[in-house]
Amino acid sequence: MKINFDSLKPVYIQIAEAIEDDIICGLLAEGSPAYSQLIIARELNVNPATAAKGINVLVSKGILEKQRGSSMVVAIGALERLLSERRETGLNALISNLVAEAIKIGLTESEVKDKLRSYYKSMEGQQNE
Repeated sequence: MKINFDSLKPVYIQIAEAIEDDIICGLLAEGSPAYSQLIIARELNVNPATAAKGINVLVSKGILEKQRGSSMVVAIGALERLLSERRETGLNALISNLVAEAIKIGLTESEVKDKLRSYYKSMEGQQNE
């Protein structure tokens, strides 16, 4: 988990997004224990309250849940919720920014598609290594 302390994005949001990324990448499985606020605070050298705030963002979204007599766990269905959210919200924002920039610098739709195709193949190759 990496945090950019120079970012304008609040640290607690970065913590929540890093946990989401770990769920999406399979480092945290549904039903398994999530990182504790104390471990996050210690590893990132942040206040435990900041770590707790990041965790609570995910609790409010139904991604993490408190299991009785245990620590936080990744909620069943969390992966699908995250993927759906990222497909709808995150991807749309990225595409919107990409198209706006492409138009601004004079790229055609065809050129953008070619570049996307090339990058996509390159990234697929890197993940298969």
